[in-house]
Amino acid sequence: MYQKTTKNITISVEPTYMEDESSPQHGLFFWAYRIVIQNNGAETVQLHRRHWRITDSSGLTQEVSGEGVIGEQPFVAPGKSFAYTSGAPLKTPGGMMVGQYTMKDAEGRTFEVEIPAFSLDSPHQNVMMH
Repeated sequence: MYQKTTKNITISVEPTYMEDESSPQHGLFFWAYRIVIQNNGAETVQLHRRHWRITDSSGLTQEVSGEGVIGEQPFVAPGKSFAYTSGAPLKTPGGMMVGQYTMKDAEGRTFEVEIPAFSLDSPHQNVMMH
């Protein structure tokens, strides 16, 4: 598990290689990742936007940005958490992801929360990336 805390918000990530959804012979490798957003602060926050940087093991990087996550812009009350699962396909048997969420506080001010860098490792690669 990968974890990072920024401004009282802890982001935990657990990636899983999905053998059944991958097709190595066709250059398709798929991972699911579960994210838990824990609010350790004193006020409710809302996840407004996401930004990902996904790099495969050949060095090709793609940037992905958008509103919310999985079609939601969840509110997270103090002491509570929000969890979701999403996925990422790559054309190589390994890679890395890192990103950030733009959050809003109760007054509508935005701030950035770092998503820890995490490796996407499959049994089809020769070297584990960390």
